[in-house]
Amino acid sequence: MNSTFVNEVMNKDVLTLDKSTSLQEAAEHMKKLNIGCVIVTENDNPIGIVTERDFVTKIAAEGRPLFTEIKEVMSLPLITINSEETIWEASELMKEKTIHKLPVTDNGKIIGIITTSDIVRISSVGSDSEMRRICDQILLRMKNE
Repeated sequence: MNSTFVNEVMNKDVLTLDKSTSLQEAAEHMKKLNIGCVIVTENDNPIGIVTERDFVTKIAAEGRPLFTEIKEVMSLPLITINSEETIWEASELMKEKTIHKLPVTDNGKIIGIITTSDIVRISSVGSDSEMRRICDQILLRMKNE
């Protein structure tokens, strides 16, 4: 995992929907594709994200009607990472911004998404000694903060 890059781990199946899409329609797409978020677009440009957590905290908990447009509950600004960045950089950004889903860009276009689950999965591959080395690096960085 010394130099694992985001583009090697990311999921290329990304759901993008226009900002005027209803919450009901977004949820139906997410269920059908078995994914946990949707990238919100305006004129095909990414502007925000709606996650499963948003469905709990901003929709169900607030009693919003399902015909509400997704732009009303999307998280802003859309935080992204370049596909050539490392997994370590993605992890640091997720920690700093307290997010679990990070859209991946290449030349300004969304080409994938990386999640905390992806990072855990890649971290668990390899020998115990490799895991020990990774954990030691993480602990060392945490001490220095």
